[in-house]
Amino acid sequence: MSKPRVLIADDHRIVVEGLKKLLSPEFEIAGAVEDGRELVKAAEELRPDVIVADISMPNLNGIEAIRQIKKVHEEIKVVFLTMLPDVAYAVSAFKAGASGYVLKHSAPDELVTAIQKSFEGKTYVTPLIAGKLLQAYEKGAHRQDETVSRLTSRQREVLQLLAEGHSAKEIAAILHVSVKTIEFHKYQMMENLGIKTLAELIRYAVKQGITAP
Repeated sequence: MSKPRVLIADDHRIVVEGLKKLLSPEFEIAGAVEDGRELVKAAEELRPDVIVADISMPNLNGIEAIRQIKKVHEEIKVVFLTMLPDVAYAVSAFKAGASGYVLKHSAPDELVTAIQKSFEGKTYVTPLIAGKLLQAYEKGAHRQDETVSRLTSRQREVLQLLAEGHSAKEIAAILHVSVKTIEFHKYQMMENLGIKTLAELIRYAVKQGITAP
């Protein structure tokens, strides 16, 4: 029986190399990418069985990348491997379609198990946040989604790029649209969210986990 094929997504090369060594005895490494936009492309080209992805990545965060991938390839399993212990991120990760959530410092002990569970169609949550995650689901929709859900997928992409310091012209080039389109998205977001300045919009992006601090 062939080994499950794993695609790794993390913007730190030293982490990627460590993951390859950790996972290669049990899994076939299909490839590795360093940002969310590359992840979406690689998932389409490589069709892995499981994706191991960080949340905080440049250009397109891991959660948004997985949302896009799962719309087309629902069969691909996803395990998030992150430094972020905040339950808000875990809630968003599972709503995006994840099967597992592991903290990086627990990776040597938990990641192989999480991938195996995911491949079997099961769910794995690091014990460090499992109780809090259950409480969050018992309370219903998490507060993070109340305003983020007002934004379209493209608006969330634009917002992350703005928060990373890209100009409207640079974002237009990355997304292959006009500068006017980017400005339209920016002002639509500000209007929908009741935000009046770009600085406030960027603070919102950080607070909601759309980009890392």
